[in-house]
Amino acid sequence: MDRSEIRVAVLRIEGTNCEEETAEAFRSFGVQAELVHLKQFYSDMIRYEEQRSIFDYHCLVFPGGFSAGDYVRAGAIFSARVKSVLRRDLEEFIKLGYPILGICNGFQVLAELGALPGFDEDRPIAEKPEMALAINDSGRFECRTTFLKRESSKCIFTRAVEKRILRIPVAHAEGKVVFPKEKEKDFLERLIENEQIVFRYVDEKGEYSGYPWNPNGSFYNIAGICNATHTVFGLMPHPERVFYDHRNGGYGDGYYIFKSAVEYLERL
Repeated sequence: MDRSEIRVAVLRIEGTNCEEETAEAFRSFGVQAELVHLKQFYSDMIRYEEQRSIFDYHCLVFPGGFSAGDYVRAGAIFSARVKSVLRRDLEEFIKLGYPILGICNGFQVLAELGALPGFDEDRPIAEKPEMALAINDSGRFECRTTFLKRESSKCIFTRAVEKRILRIPVAHAEGKVVFPKEKEKDFLERLIENEQIVFRYVDEKGEYSGYPWNPNGSFYNIAGICNATHTVFGLMPHPERVFYDHRNGGYGDGYYIFKSAVEYLERL
């Protein structure tokens, strides 16, 4: 697929943020990236020329923020609205091999939606959540630089990553990856076997460490995971905020996430 033909939808509702930065990151590669409100996919109150189908796009992005005020739980309301009207379309979208990216609140949405960890390729969206992004161990909002070690080369969003350690910031109050206690061992074994653990928090020397390097107390230092087909990816750090390296010039480490996605779509 030619880059000029690639279409990316960055979804938004009340409370999402960094949509424009995320869209601009994709646009820098010469692809089409559009900010799309969730209601454009289903509401008959939207003007005809503004109505959309998820199949108008080749990639979906759930951006960061505090969707619907993060009431109930972070990402819970956004995911419930998506699941109620788009579940079948989303499952088909995933089965077709089209990628989905969830950044920070977007990761929370994908977890609540049941799209991550996404072990079942035949049913890419689980009936109920199989993981959660819980309140940080510090009990407060954490906004800091984090160092990430790439663990999987199969995730389509990291195939262009050449560096061993990436430097990408986090900004969240609920980013602690947790699994059901009785399933932790089984889930971890499956994630490792399937190469679904994409990023883990490390210190500046590349060693697995606790707080503040692991800013939320996430299980197994997990910062990002993908589904079994390696096309649905959620991470707590914000790659769009370091697409450019404003200190030293050129591109920052977030650049490689978007580059990987675009290069994957070119091959579809």
